[in-house]
Amino acid sequence: MTDNETLRQRMVDNQIRTRDVTDRELIQAFLNVPRERFVSGVQQPFAYSDLDLPLESPGRVLLSPALLGRIIQAMEITPKEVVLDLGCGRGYASALMARLAEAVVSVEPDEELRHAAEANMVSLKIDNVAIVEGSLTEGYPSEGPYDAILIAGGIEVIPPAIFEQLSEYGRLAAIEMNGEAGRVMLYSRVGTHVSGRPVLDATAPIIPGFERKREFVF
Repeated sequence: MTDNETLRQRMVDNQIRTRDVTDRELIQAFLNVPRERFVSGVQQPFAYSDLDLPLESPGRVLLSPALLGRIIQAMEITPKEVVLDLGCGRGYASALMARLAEAVVSVEPDEELRHAAEANMVSLKIDNVAIVEGSLTEGYPSEGPYDAILIAGGIEVIPPAIFEQLSEYGRLAAIEMNGEAGRVMLYSRVGTHVSGRPVLDATAPIIPGFERKREFVF
């Protein structure tokens, strides 16, 4: 094993399996996808740490392996499904979900991060991920509807237009923040009705555009 392969195995053994991530295909994805490819040069020593790593885009992070694993597992992605990854960064979550789904559409508005994600998919020969430019708060309706949508960061509100891109029985996962507290929420759509349930407590910076509008009292 190389040093990074050893670190990857330790990450799975000490962070993923011990945090109730039990899905075999997802665990195998964590073992096969080299996380060190998806972080900046200065973050290389922390690639396999149990930490959220800041991205160059304000308010954006690469979630810790354990938290990301719990979120993706809760989405219950199956091999015939199409997934939307809103704010893919350098593409780590997309690369993981590509091993579970039929296809992943990954939206990234930051040009530098988007180019890095594209390069990562090419170098790793991942051919079922489409990296596209777009607004995170608008989703990517032209390729929808989607069976699952991931917003891998903090939100206070989700625009209705994104829920409308869910297929029947589609799921959406995000970290819903309320002040300093937060929890991973899994929403599902049946007809025109969307309901949500909490999965676990977690926090993350609120992604720009997903803040609740502040009401001013004069």
